[in-house]
Amino acid sequence: MQRPRFELPEALVMEILSKLPVKSLTRFNCVCKYWCSSFQTPHFISNNYHNNLENNNLNLLLSRCDGNTFQRYFSQLSNEKYQNYIVKQNIHLPFFEDDSPYVYGACHGLLCLLDPLKDKAAIWNPSTREFKILPPSSIQRPPYFSPFEETYLTLDDVDFNHAAFGFDSKTDDYKVIRFVTLTFVNSEEQYPHPHFMYQVELYSLRSNSWQEIPCPDYKPTGTTLGNNYVDGICYWKTETGAYLDFRGLILSFDMGNEKFSILPIPEFVGSFPEYFVNLLVFNGSLGAIVYPTEGIDTSFDLWVTSEGVWTKQFNIKSISGVVRPLGFGKNGDLFLRDANDEVLVFDASTQELKELEINTYLDHHRFAISLHTYLESLVHINGIQEVEKYVIRQPTRNASNEY
Repeated sequence: MQRPRFELPEALVMEILSKLPVKSLTRFNCVCKYWCSSFQTPHFISNNYHNNLENNNLNLLLSRCDGNTFQRYFSQLSNEKYQNYIVKQNIHLPFFEDDSPYVYGACHGLLCLLDPLKDKAAIWNPSTREFKILPPSSIQRPPYFSPFEETYLTLDDVDFNHAAFGFDSKTDDYKVIRFVTLTFVNSEEQYPHPHFMYQVELYSLRSNSWQEIPCPDYKPTGTTLGNNYVDGICYWKTETGAYLDFRGLILSFDMGNEKFSILPIPEFVGSFPEYFVNLLVFNGSLGAIVYPTEGIDTSFDLWVTSEGVWTKQFNIKSISGVVRPLGFGKNGDLFLRDANDEVLVFDASTQELKELEINTYLDHHRFAISLHTYLESLVHINGIQEVEKYVIRQPTRNASNEY
């Protein structure tokens, strides 16, 4: 006697599938047309992303510089502590050949790659391996008249710095904001004195174009650790005052209304020149990690803000030989760089400090190592699939067949 056929409701099937890794879902695209089309719906994409968010399925990328080619590349680390965060694969970016792209994001699993010295940028989904090249800016550069020299100066250089990448929920649009520094000189002088002018550019993925927006009175200073975007708002550290009279501020930009604001850095920082203050994202909230600028043994305070109130999360006391923090990984593990430019991880729950086997001694510019985290997502960016012209992945000997 033939057994009765039992079928699960499609809604339940989709709920189960939404909990799977992106790689599995990509393979399942060929099962049937219904599955393939369902995986591309906003509802399914959102469910899959929020499942990864709830399970804290962070992926770790270490940005490095190759000691032979001097090219920037990424090492993707295992995201499990028991594997000692080994390098699973190295990812090279021929699209940025001879350049050093900075990484901004992640937002909904997407990263923004931007070269500060050239008008070259891309949005990348490392999970679906979709790569979107952004168009160059068409914004006009204004002239600069020097009243002292009584002449118009020549535009000598254009730099793109202090970018941020985020999402505008009002228009369902991903945006990139960047600060542009224009350097003007008197071309008739042998040793011209540079003059500077600033612009701010905003890219919209929906329109695939750049526009100029009003420049704020304050300019970002320093760098953030990994991500500087939280819930529709981007943050940078800025400052005012002269040396020994610095006052720390936070510059923010709302992706929805496209307006800048200024927030104070709380007084917990202490005397500004005596402490480094790095903004970062910790467990979905804006945070600041504070540590002294001098001293052999370095201590770290982590502060996190919620609805405008700053609370100290924890303090790490006297870690000998550590130079600077890199950021947080899964379960609050703090990644650090020591005086030998090696990467360490500190487990705040056990107070254990461990050196990772990443072999940074082969790197160039080891002091510029940075850590970036992202969650897997199925978000589409109207790009192309990775090709070796833009992205090359090289699994290491430690890698399993998961890639």
